[in-house]
Amino acid sequence: MAHSEALLVLENFIAGKFVPCSSYIDSYNPSTGDVYCRVPDSGKEEVEAAVKAAKDAFPIWSSKSPLERSQILNKLADLIEHDLEAFAQAESKDQGKTITFARTVDIPRAAYNFRFFASSILHHTTECTEMASMGCVHYTSRMPVGVGMPHGVVNVVFGTGAKAGEALVCHPDVPLISFTGSTLTAQRIMEKSAPHCKKLSLELGGKNPAIIFDDADLSQCIPTTLRSSFANQGEICLCTSRIFVQRGIYNEFVKRFVAETKKWKVGNPSDPTVDVGALISKEHLEKVRSYVKKAKAEGAKILCGEGIDSLALPAGNQKGYFILPTVIAEIKDESCCMQEEIFGPVTCVVAFDTEEEVVKRANGVKYGLAATVWSSNVGRVHRVARRLQSGLVWTNCWLVRDLNLPFGGMKASGIGREGAKDSYEFFTEVKTITIKH
Repeated sequence: MAHSEALLVLENFIAGKFVPCSSYIDSYNPSTGDVYCRVPDSGKEEVEAAVKAAKDAFPIWSSKSPLERSQILNKLADLIEHDLEAFAQAESKDQGKTITFARTVDIPRAAYNFRFFASSILHHTTECTEMASMGCVHYTSRMPVGVGMPHGVVNVVFGTGAKAGEALVCHPDVPLISFTGSTLTAQRIMEKSAPHCKKLSLELGGKNPAIIFDDADLSQCIPTTLRSSFANQGEICLCTSRIFVQRGIYNEFVKRFVAETKKWKVGNPSDPTVDVGALISKEHLEKVRSYVKKAKAEGAKILCGEGIDSLALPAGNQKGYFILPTVIAEIKDESCCMQEEIFGPVTCVVAFDTEEEVVKRANGVKYGLAATVWSSNVGRVHRVARRLQSGLVWTNCWLVRDLNLPFGGMKASGIGREGAKDSYEFFTEVKTITIKH
C-alpha cells in the first residue's frame, strides 16, 4: 500500500506482492463522511491473476503436513496479536465501529479463530471399514479444495460485487465459494455459479427474535438484550431486531429497556467511552432511517432514538453516518420493520400472551438465523428452542460461541454450516478408496 497526499491507497495482494490497479474507488471514513482511502476497482484481469497464483501455489501448500500448516496458522495469530492495536485502529476507521469493540472483540477473535483451526487440523480422523467376506478394506481420504500460504496461497482482490465479485464467482477454476452478506447477493451468486456446480457456503441475513417470558431474570435479560440489539451499531447478522415480551411484564420491560437504551452514548468511535459508532455508509444510514419513517407512517410508536431524541456529535463528526439506538413499539408483525433485515441499531418490542402464539410469530419471517429465549423454566426453554426455525438458539444469553459446533442459518438465512467439523468437510472433498487384498 502507498500514501498519496496523506490519502491511503490500497493495492491488491497477488502471488505474494502488492499490485497496483488501473482504477480505484473512494472509500469513506463513516465517522467523518470524508474520503480517507482509495480502493482498487478490480475486474476480470485481477481476478484471473489471483486465481492463477492460487492454482500455482496449491500443489506446494496441499502437500504440507497438518503440523506444518498448524504452525503457519499459529504464526499468523502471533502476528495479529503483535499488531492488535494497529489492526483495531484500522478496523474502527474503515467500518465506523467503536475502537473498544474492534480492540476487545474483532481483532482478538481473528487471532483466536486462527489458533482454534491450527489446533483443529491436528485432530481430524478419517473413516475405515472392512468387508471381510469380500476381502476388502474401505477408507476415506479428504483432499484439500482451497489454498493457504506460501506465495499465492492468500490473495486479496478489492472491488465491487458487480465486477470483481462476479468475475470470481464465474471463474471455472474457483471450485467453491464461501460468502457472508445479503440474501439478495447470495441469490445472484447461486445463479452465476450454477452452471459450474460449485460448492456454496452462504451466511446471510437475519431477522432475529428475542422471546422473553414472564419468569425471565430481567436483571440479566435487559443488559444482554441491549447488547444483542445495539452492539456494533446493530451491524451484526446475529443482532436482535424483534423483541417479544410476555404481556405480564411488557410494561415493566419496555420502561426499563428504553431507559437503559437512552444511556448508550453515540459519537466518535475513537472515544473509549462511546457505545455506538457510525454506520458503514451514507446510503446505509438513509436506508436505516427510512425504516423508522415507515414504522411511524404505519402508526407505530417510536419510544426513543431516531426522530425523538437529539443527537449531539463532536465538531469533527458532524458529517458522519450516526443514528441513535431506536426502539419501536405498537407495530404489526406484517410491517417491513418486523419482516425485513434493517441491519442497524433499531429494534421492535411487541407483547405476546402464550408460548404457542409467540413461536408461530417468531417463525413468521423468511429468515432463520438466530434466536434468544429468556425463561427460568428449563422444560419451556427446551420446547421453544426445538420449535424455533433458527440455526442458532441462545437461552438466557447471547453470542456465546463454541467453534467446535455448527454455525449457520435456516430458510433465507443461508446454506451450509461453519465450525470445526463443518468447515473441514466444506473445504475438502471426500474420496472413498477400496483396496482388495
